[in-house]
Amino acid sequence: MQMRKAGISGLTLSRLGLGTMTWGRDTDEHEAADQCRAYIDAGGNFLDTAATYGDGDSERVIGGLIGTLFQRDEVVIATKAGLTFPDGTRRVDNSRHALIAELDRSLMRLGSDFVDIWQVHCWDPTIPIDDTLSALDYAYNSGRARYVGVSNFSAWQLAQSATKQSANPAKAPITTAQNEYSLLNRDAEIEILDSAQACGVAFLAWAPLARGVLTGKYRNGIPSDSRGAAPHFAKDIAPLLDARSNRIVEAVGVAASGLGYSPLEIALSWVRDAPGVTSTIIGARTGAQLRGALKSEEISLPHVVREALNDVSL
Repeated sequence: MQMRKAGISGLTLSRLGLGTMTWGRDTDEHEAADQCRAYIDAGGNFLDTAATYGDGDSERVIGGLIGTLFQRDEVVIATKAGLTFPDGTRRVDNSRHALIAELDRSLMRLGSDFVDIWQVHCWDPTIPIDDTLSALDYAYNSGRARYVGVSNFSAWQLAQSATKQSANPAKAPITTAQNEYSLLNRDAEIEILDSAQACGVAFLAWAPLARGVLTGKYRNGIPSDSRGAAPHFAKDIAPLLDARSNRIVEAVGVAASGLGYSPLEIALSWVRDAPGVTSTIIGARTGAQLRGALKSEEISLPHVVREALNDVSL
């Protein structure tokens, strides 16, 4: 698998990252191990998780694979903090106190002394940004985090954070920015990608398949074994099943048929090779689904197809 430099840092990431949001909840330990083995065998080196995934179960599953399926220094593990769902209610707390406490719990679940990339999960308008960034400094300078980053920040939020950190050599430089990006959601093109590049920050794309919608699986309804049928995911899928989305899904299907690829391969390749993207995070419920996604490594979209998809998805 092709490797790419993470911004201006010395970190190298595979251009496809393995998302683990379902691990420990919809994906059990055995299936997770099968996915991880297939991913590493394909040359991948980047696992993405978060403290809130499965209420910490995703991190626990990854921790159980360290030393058995892979050695700690063979894989880049990224996790996030600041977002919780107590009683199903979304709560953000980016205070220094809350973030550092969550980092310690993440390290305990992972069974590791450090995490390779520690990211603030989302922006918190109630906490001064300097307080939040001080937690990143602490993690970085104490060795608990090799690199730090932000997730789901707007362009100005990313630029402000990265600029503050780069102004002082004693501070932890922002290395990664993670945002949603797909043919159905191109909001990252509204200054976020440009901001990341200008700040020397690696851009990590999540939900490149728009939660599976771009694979075409929802064209004739909601399959019973899909995320759209799961209570905790249904609310995220429903807004993506409108007329605009259907038009884009149809275009992806036409491109796939013409090139002899699957819609998944077309949609994933479009994000993976988009200007400014360092790594594209893919998730799957099963090893079979993941192996299908990994086949996208074998293809490159012709320029005319990419331009056609650009036009239809505006």
